[in-house]
Amino acid sequence: MRIGIMGLGRIGAFHAETLSQLDAVNSLVVTDPVAAAAASAAERFGATAVDSPEAVLGAGVDGVVIAAATDAHPELILATVKAGIPVFCEKPVARTVEESLDVLRAVEGSGVEVHIGYNRRFDPGYVAARQAVLSGELGLLHTVRSTTLDPAPPPAAYVAVSGGIFRDCSVHDFDIVRWVTGREVVEVYATGSNRGADYIADAGDVDTASAILTLDDGTLALVSNTRHNPRGYDARLEIHGMKDSIAAGLEDKLPLRSVEPGATFPAAKPHHFFMDRFADAYRAELIAFTEVVAGTRPSPCTVADAIEASLIAEACTLSLHEHRPVRMEEVRRG
Repeated sequence: MRIGIMGLGRIGAFHAETLSQLDAVNSLVVTDPVAAAAASAAERFGATAVDSPEAVLGAGVDGVVIAAATDAHPELILATVKAGIPVFCEKPVARTVEESLDVLRAVEGSGVEVHIGYNRRFDPGYVAARQAVLSGELGLLHTVRSTTLDPAPPPAAYVAVSGGIFRDCSVHDFDIVRWVTGREVVEVYATGSNRGADYIADAGDVDTASAILTLDDGTLALVSNTRHNPRGYDARLEIHGMKDSIAAGLEDKLPLRSVEPGATFPAAKPHHFFMDRFADAYRAELIAFTEVVAGTRPSPCTVADAIEASLIAEACTLSLHEHRPVRMEEVRRG
């Protein structure tokens, strides 16, 4: 199949490299507002570089991967759906929930699959955790703990437009809690602090945050995030039930040092960044998208799924600023 890629920054170039190695993909058509980025990708991956998204859509592509800036997501998703071409788009759907809902209304009933990129759904550990929950082997769940700790803060320019830690970082935890448990969040309570990087506080954000999510069956989910984990990139999930407890991410590259006498775990070089922690997941995610393009599976993460994660982020942001629990119905729109 022939796949188009719109946007060739860090993650777009990473996706181009992955797609160029998949047996199901025989050619790529790429574009980026920076012509040199498209030319570089074309040279590195044997792709055809074109000068606009419209040219990608007119190049006979079977599917499109959108890795452009967030502001461009709605327009590019809708143009691709209008062309009748299945689309994969990195999260979020749009900068705001209102824009995301506009996209949802526009694509509903189109018959065109839209796959939003939440890569943890394809990580082997998280997949195994979901299977354990669905099988019932853990028994009745009572506690879920989801962790995302970044090794260092993002640049000030990114923080200024990110929408805050809950919208750009914790949202991965929110999505995976929903996906693994199969439950919906009904209430949140969130708090945060600033322990460094003054520009984060100046942007009205926090660099360290925690949220307690109450799920619709009474299970409690605890989400922990920080921009300051110099030992490495830490993404983990714990699930505790009445019969058993399990963890994803508890392996030798875990960036955590044990101080127990004689302990040798974890023993390997810690994960440095999300792209090495989830390299296999990204590959599996794009393989899944080729199956969506081929018509052999539906979207594994729909626009509606992505909006649910964004709504939890909205509720947590409101809770943080107003220092109170927030029910999900307070942030739901139309």
